[in-house]
Amino acid sequence: MLSLFRKEISSFFSSIIGYIVIIIFLLITSLFLWVFPIESNILNYGYAQLNGLFLIAPYVFLFLVPAISMRSFADENKSGTIELLLTKPISDMQIILAKFGAAFVLLLIAILPTILYYISVYQLGYPVGNIDSGGVFGSYIGLLLLGAAFVSIGLFSSSITSNQIVSFIISVVLSGFIFIGFEFIFNLSLFGDAGLIIKTLGIYDHYSSISRGVLDTRDIVYFLSLIGLFLFLTRFSLQSRKW
Repeated sequence: MLSLFRKEISSFFSSIIGYIVIIIFLLITSLFLWVFPIESNILNYGYAQLNGLFLIAPYVFLFLVPAISMRSFADENKSGTIELLLTKPISDMQIILAKFGAAFVLLLIAILPTILYYISVYQLGYPVGNIDSGGVFGSYIGLLLLGAAFVSIGLFSSSITSNQIVSFIISVVLSGFIFIGFEFIFNLSLFGDAGLIIKTLGIYDHYSSISRGVLDTRDIVYFLSLIGLFLFLTRFSLQSRKW
């Protein structure tokens, strides 16, 4: 499993994909936080906060994560190496976890440089350090959980097709619907009191809660359950090839 994990990490950085993901994420978030004259601009807003980062990053991830994960199994399916991979002396779940871990580590590497944003805002605060550090790091946990959820969805999408572009599209649509689709349905007010239940099925409700710096057990359980569900569906998809 570790050798497959290292192989996946190496494949990201032996091609241009890994570097592009990191550069695009940092470029977009930097522009929205420091350059564009909009509400999320830290210098214009006048308050020591990083809310803009945690509002923008999920929408960037919505496209970057599918770009990372689209080749995970689709490429193996297309080249025919998936059968060889499945015959190796490791379980299907170990294969999935190795690919999941590699994609998640790439996301983590992309997020880590944003700590410089926190340090900058910390120093810009008046007085220095006038920032809700607990809320910021709680928001980082939420962002990591959201990224992990998108990775699991991306792996499932990649496992059901041999075309990377199709995998990308399926992943974007699925991730987008689970992220904000239930929120949109809730806002239609068609289901009365049941709308609140529908709202809690979506990622946005739980991510927003964590982004306020509130680490509620229910939100953590939701993300872990969602990740587990799509990893299980990916395993089911791989096992169906053996039937």
